[in-house]
Amino acid sequence: MQYTNDYHALKLLFESKAPDKTYDSIELNEAHFTSRSSQILPGTENYHCDFHDQKLSSHFSFYTEIGTLDNHVHIKDIFVEENQQFNYQILAPKGSKKAKKVTFLFHGFNEKKWDKYLPWAKAIYEGTGSTVVLFPIAFHMQRAPLYWSSKKEMYRLSELRKERFPNIVNSTLSNVAISMRLHSMPQRFIWSGLQTYYDVIQLIEDCKNGNHPYIDKDFEFNIFAYSIGGFLAQILKLTNHKNYFDHSKVGLFCSGAAFNRISPVSRFILDSEANVALYSFLVEHFDKIVQKDELLHHYIKENHSEGTVFYSMLDFQRMRDFREALLKKYEDQFFAISLKKDDVIPPFEIINTMNGAFRDINIRVENMDFEHQYTHENPFPSNRKETKIVDKNFNLVFDKVCRFFNE
Repeated sequence: MQYTNDYHALKLLFESKAPDKTYDSIELNEAHFTSRSSQILPGTENYHCDFHDQKLSSHFSFYTEIGTLDNHVHIKDIFVEENQQFNYQILAPKGSKKAKKVTFLFHGFNEKKWDKYLPWAKAIYEGTGSTVVLFPIAFHMQRAPLYWSSKKEMYRLSELRKERFPNIVNSTLSNVAISMRLHSMPQRFIWSGLQTYYDVIQLIEDCKNGNHPYIDKDFEFNIFAYSIGGFLAQILKLTNHKNYFDHSKVGLFCSGAAFNRISPVSRFILDSEANVALYSFLVEHFDKIVQKDELLHHYIKENHSEGTVFYSMLDFQRMRDFREALLKKYEDQFFAISLKKDDVIPPFEIINTMNGAFRDINIRVENMDFEHQYTHENPFPSNRKETKIVDKNFNLVFDKVCRFFNE
């Protein structure tokens, strides 16, 4: 596998307007998705849990920050049309029929482009023979308005945000939109996460019902997830809705730690003010907040197993015995690769969560280091000056991942 060459070729292919997109032995297809779970998002007038046939209320407070007033960013979640209807990509063998072997690929936090993941998908296909589904998290990638990626407008908002919060760290045009939205309403992390969870279940059931144009109804699937995408993958696997995930393996890359053990303050992820608000809401005061919010209480504390698992993943100490029992149950179906210099999701925190506080969970966690310069956000730079060494390290990682899926 030649990562650097594949990166540039697949990037051009992804951006191409050609009706048939092929490269080497693969083709890049597209399917449409309409989310049926958007009714849980902030901005809905009347909340209703269909599973329990129960009306619910919530007290969302939409507001904007002084100095960063912008309705295009603070738009109510339910009104973001791109998040409800979108196209997603499927990398498959050229000329193939409906796939019976699938790998779902989940991306990282605050991602806007699939570029770096395309060679990852190709490597998984070549190493396992699996069709790869590139599925976006709510309000990320193609599920976010293009305005949130406007360099000019985001730079303007970042400068205003720095004026409003003089001690802010790492406010940039890359992270200002998501930082503003989570700062003003941290519960968005919960609702967008749950929406994505339900969307993946919806997609699986659409496939099982024979309604997918590229996936066979008798398909089997695994998950490869990076960064915050691994958080989603863990919740899906540990909840195991209707036993759909009984035989699914989960490969994690730079991922696996409980939420309160990660450090997402980064020029490309979140600024410091948003991180403080998110941590305060989800970790320090969450139990008290849940008691006051009927909607949150219903999905997190009542009869929704996905909410219970979600809750157990927020704090390393919270419901640790419950979380570790589930990880122990599926220990043979998880594999994690961490990176030594990753300061967003540190290797020792991945080990703490995946292997348990007493190291009695036998999940394989391999810590790697690269000779080339890398960061959590960009483990494989597409710098042609380091092509050979980046290609070598990329191959080492995905050889391990594919061997795990093939076992």
